[in-house]
Amino acid sequence: MESFKDLGISEPVLKSINDEKFENPSEIQEKSIPLILAGRDVIAGSATGSGKTLAFASGIIQGSERGKGIQALVLVPTRELAEQVAKALAKFSKYKPLGIIAIYGGVGINPQILGLRTADVVVGTPGRILDHIARNSIRLGKLKTLVLDEADRMFDMGFKDDVERIIRKCPAERQTLLFSATISKDVVRLAQRHMKKPLQVSVDSYVDPKKLVQTYYEVGDEMKFSLLVHLLKHENSDLVMVFCNTKRNTDKVAKNLRFSGIAAQAIHGGLPQGKRNNVMDRFHSGKSCVLVCTDVAARGLDIEGVSHVYNYDIPRESKQYIHRIGRTARAGAEGKAINILSRNDYDNFSAVLKENDVDIREETLPAFERVAIRLPERRMSKPEVNKPAVRRGQQRNRRRRLY
Repeated sequence: MESFKDLGISEPVLKSINDEKFENPSEIQEKSIPLILAGRDVIAGSATGSGKTLAFASGIIQGSERGKGIQALVLVPTRELAEQVAKALAKFSKYKPLGIIAIYGGVGINPQILGLRTADVVVGTPGRILDHIARNSIRLGKLKTLVLDEADRMFDMGFKDDVERIIRKCPAERQTLLFSATISKDVVRLAQRHMKKPLQVSVDSYVDPKKLVQTYYEVGDEMKFSLLVHLLKHENSDLVMVFCNTKRNTDKVAKNLRFSGIAAQAIHGGLPQGKRNNVMDRFHSGKSCVLVCTDVAARGLDIEGVSHVYNYDIPRESKQYIHRIGRTARAGAEGKAINILSRNDYDNFSAVLKENDVDIREETLPAFERVAIRLPERRMSKPEVNKPAVRRGQQRNRRRRLY
């Protein structure tokens, strides 16, 4: 295995890598960094957590100068990933400081407009980048490097046209780096239209299948949550991710886990950005050990130390199963993926087994107690309000106060 120095990385970046105690480059770093530093367009097949951020960061930092305008743009699918990549770039540019800013929606735009005036590197989500292009508050005329990070996920989330529009605003003479967990037809078409003789590199799954145990339980609908509580309390685990298919179920599961004495937090696209940041801070600091999440919110979060992944809902798209279980059993660590099946999960589970090369064994149900679920209150919209019933309720409340 080559050392980081052998890859041609500049001294300032090497010093920051040494500070982070990284000993050897990952496979994606070994294969892509020499090509990136040589100025080639690169298509890299790699998952979250494989070390791809350092791969493109080494090229961006080496090729950018402070105060020369925006020289690199990194497009990402989610707000959390924008923050995460911006922090990583700041960390690796410690000894060659650059103006790095994260741009995404859900927060005020005016501070971003000010920050863009002095930015050298921008990391952003497509929608908010287009907002700034429309306002003429982002200038891409001096751009040298364009990075499309998690390209497949951006397309899955409906950003394909937005990405195309942004690319058309970038200089034709630039380096384009595309990172994607899967190389879909849309990814290939984009590469054909907008990249110059790209070189493709790929790596084996970052998950070690020998270290990953995959199991499933069959349980009645009414006992599904009770089984989850039992397993969370009796499995020897570190950090845990529990996947649900909807925002509503994510909130319900997290809330009821807390009622059951389990430190759980929910994260999904419906939460305000400040709340999402707080949830991730608590999870990273260990104040919460269970993160209940949707696929959209979880994709792009690089979380170390996840020992267990629970599929409380089996994903509707079978390929999402691979993304989910890829959160654990990383870099030689052991991990466990546990699927909890009730009546509504069987069709999705059949698709997972049919369309993926996975070995999932059935487990015998343990003896466990039933846990009561406190359903979140349903808020009635105005047209649904039964006014006579409301008036009767108000009258009853007045009578109670009288007594």
